[in-house]
Amino acid sequence: MFKLQPSFKDYLWGGTKLRTVYGKECSLDKVAESWELSTHKDGLTIIDSGEHKGETLLSYVEKYGKKVLGSKCTLDNDIPILIKFIDAKDALSIQVHPDNEYALKNENDFGKTEMWYVIDAEPDAKLIYGFKNDITKEQFKKAIEENTLEELVNEVNVQAGDVFFITPGTMHAIGKGIVIAEIQQRSNVTYRIYDFGRVGTDGKPRELHIDKALDVTNLTASKNAKKEYTLNKYDGYEKGNLSSCEYFNVDLLNITENATLNCDDTSFNCITLLDGNCTITGKDTLDIKKGESVFIPAGYGEYKIIGNCKAVLSTL
Repeated sequence: MFKLQPSFKDYLWGGTKLRTVYGKECSLDKVAESWELSTHKDGLTIIDSGEHKGETLLSYVEKYGKKVLGSKCTLDNDIPILIKFIDAKDALSIQVHPDNEYALKNENDFGKTEMWYVIDAEPDAKLIYGFKNDITKEQFKKAIEENTLEELVNEVNVQAGDVFFITPGTMHAIGKGIVIAEIQQRSNVTYRIYDFGRVGTDGKPRELHIDKALDVTNLTASKNAKKEYTLNKYDGYEKGNLSSCEYFNVDLLNITENATLNCDDTSFNCITLLDGNCTITGKDTLDIKKGESVFIPAGYGEYKIIGNCKAVLSTL
């Protein structure tokens, strides 16, 4: 197993919490996202410990394939998911993601199914999740043209511990003052619908993708945006499933003493530490602090997480 060094993004809505609170060593003024586990060409993760230190994660999985990815992997020599931290000091654009069929045809990339675990949220923080009511395509287009889209969106109050599952076609936006862990398909396709009148670093409005958004957005009302989950108690820790779909499975771990887990040959494990510190020990031993991520190859076997910490465990 080994630590991962993320790729960083300085999008204009980002803040500084990933550096100041979560210990990311990054020279960017704004650190909007850290791509913790990524083999996507737009942001490659680097291996940060062990015999493969300095290699890209992509190079590693191209060498070893399903031997380290696991039998559930749908790609022969690539990881079909991507894991991020996101710090939204300001609101993200209102946006939507396409499904696989549309994205492969139009973008030469995969679609995007994703889930959010809210790590931190300022008082009164909100996000956008779909529409308040059913609307027609014509109403949607008119609202975009007349800058009245905000009147139609479904706003949801947010607090730490909330979980959201976002299917392709669901219009959404992370609001200001929210830090999340995002587990998603390995894709970087986003259609920007509305950007609150902002301009980019070049002083010009950022590009919108209205026609494509009209093609893929689900126009029915969104209900029950927050996903319910239960934490089950075990000796020394709690574990609960946050989300499970055809692309990824994500569990929350609240560890007070230690947790013994097993990485079988069906999938690698990725441990992303949200709070606290711990030691992960098995065939190797790694000391991990808040904000760090660890890749455990498929078939690794039993390992133990020792400490007082909170983490997400992501698998295929």
